[in-house]
Amino acid sequence: MRSSLPQTARARSPEAVEAPRLAPDDPAPGTSTPGAEPAAEELAWVLPPPREAPEPIRVLAPDRDLHRRRLSRRRPSKLRRGLGLLLVIPEILRQRRAHGPRTYRYRVRRIVALVVLLALSPLIYSYISTMLAPSNSSFFARTVEWVRDHGGRWLVNDVEHAWYSLNAPSKGGPALKVLPRVGQFPPAITHLPPQSSGLYRPASIPPVITPTLRGEGVWRTAGPTVAGQPPVLLTTFRPERDYPRLVAGVAWINSLLTRVVLYPGRYNPPSGSVRGPMEVPPVLRSSLVATFNSGFKQKDANGGFYASGRLYSPLRNGQATLLVYRSGQVDVRAWTGGPRPPTTVLFARQNLPPIVNYGLLNPNLSDGSKWGYTLGNAIRVWRSGVGVDRHGNLLFAAADNQTVASLARVLQRAGAVRAMELDINHDWVSFITYGGWGAHRPANMLPNMSHGPTRYLSPDDRDFFAVYRRHF
Repeated sequence: MRSSLPQTARARSPEAVEAPRLAPDDPAPGTSTPGAEPAAEELAWVLPPPREAPEPIRVLAPDRDLHRRRLSRRRPSKLRRGLGLLLVIPEILRQRRAHGPRTYRYRVRRIVALVVLLALSPLIYSYISTMLAPSNSSFFARTVEWVRDHGGRWLVNDVEHAWYSLNAPSKGGPALKVLPRVGQFPPAITHLPPQSSGLYRPASIPPVITPTLRGEGVWRTAGPTVAGQPPVLLTTFRPERDYPRLVAGVAWINSLLTRVVLYPGRYNPPSGSVRGPMEVPPVLRSSLVATFNSGFKQKDANGGFYASGRLYSPLRNGQATLLVYRSGQVDVRAWTGGPRPPTTVLFARQNLPPIVNYGLLNPNLSDGSKWGYTLGNAIRVWRSGVGVDRHGNLLFAAADNQTVASLARVLQRAGAVRAMELDINHDWVSFITYGGWGAHRPANMLPNMSHGPTRYLSPDDRDFFAVYRRHF
């Protein structure tokens, strides 16, 4: 069988290639002449060709920074750089998370938090100290007062304006069918004792809305008698036709049968180093007739404070002042006597300008800036006021959802010839009577007053007035 290899391949096969013939002088294969270097051709002929070592296989790790390097080499536009940054950010965040919390971002956050904490530490300490201090006010009321006293007056004012405006009473609506009961006794025995000669007793308050409800504007006794006559009388009536569901409470205090005392509170007035009992002293409760709230805090009242020979803050001319004289007489009038009252005055408490003078309403009742920095004159809130009638007896009035003008009209209708506004807001308005000597059976004048009837039988945050019977 003839081979299929070409002739040249058959000639070059090992069987066909003859061994080379050597000359006599040639060395044998595999040997060399002494002293002579073998030729490269001889080595290549004798030794098999060297096998090249395989190139090692390299496993390339993924280059996560490749995209950033390419972007830096290309010097892309701002738009491309922004897009590239968006692509790189997830990887940067992953690497920083892989390194644990001790990264740059976490360090910056900790430093910022520490700086903020150090900056706020005085306020935090002040707030905690205020909340832990003894107080008979609610947590919410103390928080609001703290914010107002530490630079947040504007915030409190805006929030209160918005709240009271949204919750203002609507005009009209169904009329009331019955008034809240006032006084200490059931209606069957609320008749007044016969009037003694020489003692004045007020007439019933003329109604504003007709038909009148049972007992509207009619005075009722509020506790035990003094010398056979009631020292305090109470009544309620509806003061505004547009708001037939609003009820005002009025108290009449006989100045000939009682004496009035002003007590500083735990925190108001703030400048007093001598606070006194800050409550009705237990030894005087056997003759206690009534208690009621005082005026604004001193920095808001824009007036003075004088009690028991101590001037806590100087009196200001033109401001409405409740005066209690050594003779027991009381008066409400615009002050004109200088910063310190004479020795004939025992107590003097100022609060804003008068709201009633000579039996007429103050023509400036529409000027909101004169009637308090917080709510002014037109916001309907709990308000209280005090005045005197033409016989020198004291009148106290309180009602919810009142403006300064409507409060002034309540006192004017009750017979006040001079009157002033006292404290406002539901947390601060109180008038309490006692059904028995020794401060027994205390009761609020109106049932929806915020504080309980035992308010002034323990230390109170704010100053207040106490009414005692006179001993004859």
